[in-house]
Amino acid sequence: MRPSHSTEHRGPALLVPQTSFLGDVVLTTPLLSALRERLAPRRLAVLVRPDAAPLLRGHPAVDDVLVDDKRGADGGLAGLWRVAQRLRREGFDLAVCPHRSLRTALLLALAGVPRRIGFDASRGWFLFHERVYRDPGRHDVARNLALMDAVGGWSGTPCLHVPVAEDAAARAAALLDGHGGRPLAVLAPGSVWHTKRWTAAGFAALARGLGARGVFCVLVGPPSDVARSRRIAAAAGANVLDLTGRTDLATLTAVIDRGQVLVGNDSAPMHLATARGVPVVAVFCATTPALGYGPYGAATRVVQVDLACRPCGRHGGRHCPRGTEDCRHLVRPGAVLEATLALLDARAGG
Repeated sequence: MRPSHSTEHRGPALLVPQTSFLGDVVLTTPLLSALRERLAPRRLAVLVRPDAAPLLRGHPAVDDVLVDDKRGADGGLAGLWRVAQRLRREGFDLAVCPHRSLRTALLLALAGVPRRIGFDASRGWFLFHERVYRDPGRHDVARNLALMDAVGGWSGTPCLHVPVAEDAAARAAALLDGHGGRPLAVLAPGSVWHTKRWTAAGFAALARGLGARGVFCVLVGPPSDVARSRRIAAAAGANVLDLTGRTDLATLTAVIDRGQVLVGNDSAPMHLATARGVPVVAVFCATTPALGYGPYGAATRVVQVDLACRPCGRHGGRHCPRGTEDCRHLVRPGAVLEATLALLDARAGG
């Protein structure tokens, strides 16, 4: 259902394309709210990959969620052309583009959007009418909000937000029924990139330590993480409910929303938790928060080891360049447990 925005809004028909990873879509939500407040667009649509669409349905700043299946039906040059023609028929006046890919910039140009704003660091920078400096030293939320400089600026307070649908909340409640009312820690041990994943043994030790202190743990993740989560659950004992592969994205968000804390890697669940106001302990392995993608908010802790080889890439990688994976193996479960208990104590204390 679309948000109910006043028909008196006579601002532009606005498109915000963000077809990167799920976490990047979450980090774009403050920009969406700022654009709604500043421009009062008569229509604000976002363009995302199919897997990210549930994140923004029902967002108060968003009228429409459009899909670019660039890794599937819309792939290749023919798919690019089809999406561009669909967007052209939508009649957008303005595009504000936080995504830095050449494909996205080309898509907007082929769609004939008459005013296109993007980053100077975009691979398709030359296809934008107005370009904004992207500061590599700032958090990605702040970098995205810098695009507001091209539309008159904005001085509000940034806030991540991902809505939880009522039916998803009901599914989450049913899945978590029976955990006994104990404090709930959501553990998200997965990541697309192997070198960003803290060890299974570490997560299992954390779950045992939390269980000894009366905290119930739930494992979450996509179907690709099922085997790893099973190893963690088996080593952790009876204190763990394994929901890996059993939730769609909307239900995953609702499960996270019911937690008192989330412990995860540098991955989408970390950002989903901060967008729902859930305290976060983020374990950073191959990457570092200095890249701009750390947990956004006050109720967050980062656990990592100081190694000269970090970060080894913007996304980490499939393999450790040094062959040691020290960034994963040297993170102590005791340090993660201490950070988790500190956030749980702070939340319990109000």
